Amino acid sequence: MDKGGPGNKKGKYKIVFRSLKYRNYRLFFSGQSISLIGTWMQRIAMPWLVYHMTGSALLLGVVGFAGQIPTFLLAPVAGVLTDRWSRYRVLLVTQIISLIQAAILAWLCLAGLIQIWQIVVLSVILGCVNAFDVPARHSFVIDMVEKKEDLGNGIALNSLMFNGARLIGPSIAGVLLAATGEGFCFLLNAISYIFVIISLLMMKLHIREIKKTEAHILKELSEGFRYTFGFAPIKHLLILLSISSLMGMSYSVLMPVFAKEVLHGGSHTYGFLMGAAGFGALLGALFLASRESVLKLGRIVPASAILFGAGLVGLSFSRVFPISIVLMIFIGLGMMMQTAASNTILQTITDDDKRGRVMSFYTMAIMGTAPFGSLMAGGLAKVIGTPETIFTGGLACIIGALFFLRKLPRLRTVVRPIYVKMGIIPEVAEGIQTASEQSAETGL
Repeated sequence: MDKGGPGNKKGKYKIVFRSLKYRNYRLFFSGQSISLIGTWMQRIAMPWLVYHMTGSALLLGVVGFAGQIPTFLLAPVAGVLTDRWSRYRVLLVTQIISLIQAAILAWLCLAGLIQIWQIVVLSVILGCVNAFDVPARHSFVIDMVEKKEDLGNGIALNSLMFNGARLIGPSIAGVLLAATGEGFCFLLNAISYIFVIISLLMMKLHIREIKKTEAHILKELSEGFRYTFGFAPIKHLLILLSISSLMGMSYSVLMPVFAKEVLHGGSHTYGFLMGAAGFGALLGALFLASRESVLKLGRIVPASAILFGAGLVGLSFSRVFPISIVLMIFIGLGMMMQTAASNTILQTITDDDKRGRVMSFYTMAIMGTAPFGSLMAGGLAKVIGTPETIFTGGLACIIGALFFLRKLPRLRTVVRPIYVKMGIIPEVAEGIQTASEQSAETGL
């Protein structure tokens, strides 16, 4: 037993981090891990700066709306172009523009020239960049992870580094906000982009063949829309993600208000709350990365949405900092597991020539609906209060998850032939299992 313990741990470690055996993914993982810490520092510093300058929950919602509405408007077109262009080159350009945006923001803030209208304009620019960056980055995983059976692990490790940065970034930002101010958070974010740009330049890629098409962009957009919303599993995954983003994920916009007005804390309180959500998300990413197969992820999606919603409902009643920290861990855990599990299923069942378009709708579901959620949360908080707004969002997530659960048996039936064809369920393909066992292991 003792001799077997270390070997088992080593085997588990290999399973969790197996996508790092691919050189290109390893480079991407290291560079992006550093860059994302800077990204989270800016995400934390931005709303704190706005609230510090204005004291307005409504303006927090307006700035959040300005930064995310371009994604809603541009993501479908960006998805078509991502299918037409090299995902690698798209990523390289978006990282360079993001560096410039962060550098300008840092200069304005450190020079004492920053104004709300400048924050809005720079947020719009970053939103436009994200409309191309997010679907390209999600689709790019399949170009770096050479074996499709490791795709789910690569996506889970993406979530792992995103949420590892989400744990570290807010904690550093909380200290810097108290010690030096917002400008240094923006400056460090600008510097962090250098690492991911270098990692991209060091890659050796087999550039995928891009099929030249004379089709009009609107025709390809229409084709992507019909494919995405004509296939029930993709459609219902995106609907649930949209509900969670619109009603639930906007809670982060209100966290500066919650930290200051409800918990009577400062920037460090805000940083620790967001860091706790990052810790919960990190735990969820580790769990998903340890899974060897995409099978049964469909059960995790609604369960995670319910956990996310229940955490928000609990937070709305909390007035004690330690209890709020624990609830934020569950909120981060539920939110991350829902988005990462949905991402894995979508990438597994989507045709490669439509991957960019499907992932653009995924981006719209998560980031595109968020501006409306931010604006709604800011306005609603002004009318009924911050805790009540958080409660409403949590309840909506739970209701959406229950609706998805009702559809799950039918979705399993639709997805099963795809997994059989891909060899993900070899026992079913060979006729070894009983009908009830097959139904239980279709992956949804």
